[in-house]
Amino acid sequence: MPQPYYENRELSWIRFNTRVLEEAENPAVPLLEQLSFSAIYQSNLDEFVMVRIGTMLDRMQEMPKKRDSRTDMTPKQQLSAMLHEIGALLPRKDAAYFRTMEQLRVHGIEHVTFSDATAEERAFLELYFKREIKPLLSPVIIDKRQPFPFLRNKEIYIVVHLQSKSGVKLGVIPSAGFHDRVIRLNKSGRFILLEDLLLHFAPIAFKNYKVLDAAVMRITRNADIRFGSTAADEETDFRDQMEVLLKKRKKREAVRLQMNSSLDPDAMEYLLDRLHLKKKFLFFEETPLDLSFVYKLGDFNPDPSLRFAPHKPQNRNDISARRDMMSQIAERDILLSYPYESITPFLRLLHEAALDPDVVSIKITLYRLASNSRVIESLCQAAENGKEVLVMVELRARFDEENNIHWAERLMDAGCTVIYGPHNMKVHSKLLLISRRTDEGVQNFVQIGTGNYNEKTSRLYTDLSLMTANPDIASDARHVFDALSTDTLVEETRALLVAPLCLRSKILDMLDEEIEHAKRGEPAYFAAKVNSISDRVLMDKLSEASQAGVKIEMVVRGICCLKAGVEGYTENIRIVSIVGRYLEHSRIYIAGTPERRRVYISSADFMTRNTIHRVEVAAPILDEALKERVTGMVQLCLNDNVKARTGQPDGTFRLPVRDVTETPVNAQETLYERACKAAEEPQNA
Repeated sequence: MPQPYYENRELSWIRFNTRVLEEAENPAVPLLEQLSFSAIYQSNLDEFVMVRIGTMLDRMQEMPKKRDSRTDMTPKQQLSAMLHEIGALLPRKDAAYFRTMEQLRVHGIEHVTFSDATAEERAFLELYFKREIKPLLSPVIIDKRQPFPFLRNKEIYIVVHLQSKSGVKLGVIPSAGFHDRVIRLNKSGRFILLEDLLLHFAPIAFKNYKVLDAAVMRITRNADIRFGSTAADEETDFRDQMEVLLKKRKKREAVRLQMNSSLDPDAMEYLLDRLHLKKKFLFFEETPLDLSFVYKLGDFNPDPSLRFAPHKPQNRNDISARRDMMSQIAERDILLSYPYESITPFLRLLHEAALDPDVVSIKITLYRLASNSRVIESLCQAAENGKEVLVMVELRARFDEENNIHWAERLMDAGCTVIYGPHNMKVHSKLLLISRRTDEGVQNFVQIGTGNYNEKTSRLYTDLSLMTANPDIASDARHVFDALSTDTLVEETRALLVAPLCLRSKILDMLDEEIEHAKRGEPAYFAAKVNSISDRVLMDKLSEASQAGVKIEMVVRGICCLKAGVEGYTENIRIVSIVGRYLEHSRIYIAGTPERRRVYISSADFMTRNTIHRVEVAAPILDEALKERVTGMVQLCLNDNVKARTGQPDGTFRLPVRDVTETPVNAQETLYERACKAAEEPQNA
């Protein structure tokens, strides 16, 4: 039953992306970083349209009367609200881009169109078009006699309305296949985009026709693909199934049309009809329809004031570079905090294990990887050295499916045993188990992380990585891999929390324990740092705990279907959301007051897809100093008064109004400063 403290999942996500857009509008953010946030906003929205709009359209066909369990909205009502909110934000996105570009003119960076170009620049562009573009043009005519061409997802096209006596006739020019999208003018910071040039010279591509009008367009296709469970699927190799599904996804129906200007009404109606789209899926945007090019503009001006001050992941002063990682982990638990600290110690651990003759096996779960993955190299090397290497590769990691199919093939070629996990749920855990033979028997080393084994994102996402030799954790890790290998689920654990059967129930138990303390008039506390929360069972329990008097604090970056401060329900819950330089990605659970505190780091958000429909792992932080460190990180996020927005009873998030006498607290900057200060101390021998 819907509750007053529930928020719609889709609308909550749009509010999160609005917080990203706020950073593009923020004058305190360096100019090129403002453009980056505009591009991130657009990239986020692209994925939302492909996945969530696509899913909602499918639901309208398959389950039109099924209502959202949180807000009682039908799929049609949700879709209407989603499209309205997306459209309402377009003017802000456009304004943010042009405001930033206007300020960049002072620094010599200027986006121009052909009509804005000087006579000298036009002469250069005419020659450039003649030599570099015209020979590669592939214009296509569309009319009643010609089949409509396949338009690729998220690619830019020029659509041209041509004069015709026999009805509407359109011409289409693809912009893909050319070397550069950003064309610099005379080596200055002035530039024109390829699509602007194609738009200007479109009449040349259709020289036998009169061009009535033309526009830049971009379509977005439905990316919601379903993993089947039919008898035929059971008999087909899962990797082959995925390859078939990926081919289908590329050709799914269009769910959005973006244009920079309109055509004649008859031409617009004809275009929408051929794309099988209604007008509500048409959006006119003044900015470039793909903002990914803005990351290249940093090459135009080296002025450091245009970017964030450079941050380099720090080397831990208490981790010796002269001793092997396993001997150091055997002495004490080690916790790494990305991107403030380097991922190198973890990579060292894996590389050393691949070479160590006493290491007999390595087992790991992989979800997303860097393009040039050192993790893959170490695993392949270990297998080639004769070790047992078991790799759980998640082929269903959205938009990384093709990469993971490639990695699976590479690993198998090297002699690794590759598995794909349970047939009906993703494996999202970040878990590594290394078994090493010693004189005293087999010793196990475990790594549990909140983020992927990805060297690139370890410099961009905030994540935690625990390395331990704790025997109870190792025993549970072994059970997880045994279950993955036999298509079963972990039903009982000693130390780890393992979804789908042994994670949510344990969190509910922690909350129940705090409720009992509160009912006895004792201090009670629960905190969580997650990307998202939408699990109704957990939200209901959090509301119950709030009503019982438990103090609850949460850091939720993205989707937040739980409203804080709702009278009579969530008055003791405070929620903040940080959108800053780095993407907040670590998941942390804290239960109890300091003298009885339990702390976990995890790969699982508070969403049913994580708690019930995926294999996830949460690990306890047992070392008291590390407990203090992790709880201090969460408290710092809660005290942030620069980038942390506070959740309101209506579901919105607001930036704090800081008093002029109040010291600014930026959690991400503070954590980096602490890492730098710690790295300055002499390294242990």
